[in-house]
Amino acid sequence: MDELKARILAEGQVISNGVLKVDHFLNHQIDPKLMQKIGQAFADRFKESDITKIITVESSGIAPAVMTGLYLQVPVIFARKKRSLTLSSGGLETEVFSYTKHEKNHVFLADGMLTAKDHVLIIDDFLAKGEAALGLTRLINQAGAYLSGIGIVIEKSFQEGRKKLEELGCPICSLARIASLEHGKVTFLEDIREGTH
Repeated sequence: MDELKARILAEGQVISNGVLKVDHFLNHQIDPKLMQKIGQAFADRFKESDITKIITVESSGIAPAVMTGLYLQVPVIFARKKRSLTLSSGGLETEVFSYTKHEKNHVFLADGMLTAKDHVLIIDDFLAKGEAALGLTRLINQAGAYLSGIGIVIEKSFQEGRKKLEELGCPICSLARIASLEHGKVTFLEDIREGTH
């Protein structure tokens, strides 16, 4: 997605060879117009997949998931990182390791949010090690639902996340695939393939 790549180049900040900060338009401050286009791109990719629900992890995946849900006209669920008073017992639960925060989180879904009839699309802001998407997959499996696809806004292709997710055997759509963050510079996988780096 060209507009997303342009924003990454213009406003993204490379923190290290493994960390890209995009908090001015994606996961702290959100650009609604860009998010709308992101939702449309995911909806176009998965419109033939009979999606009945979209799932993400709070909180950075919520905005792209909601916009995708708007275009696909399906409900959006987010796995909570803390049990609330309304989710005091029961439900589905799994553990997810956060690469950027270096901590383990238990994530929860209330009973009935997913059923065996659901065809589920995972949406997340980043793919690095694949832990968030794998955790959501475990929740989908616990519910007996069907994983129809995974949509990622920004993929760090130099890390092992995609390889892990490919083993799930479902379609994966990443709107921007980063090949490298070395020397403080963002290089997209497509640029390397096309010889434009």
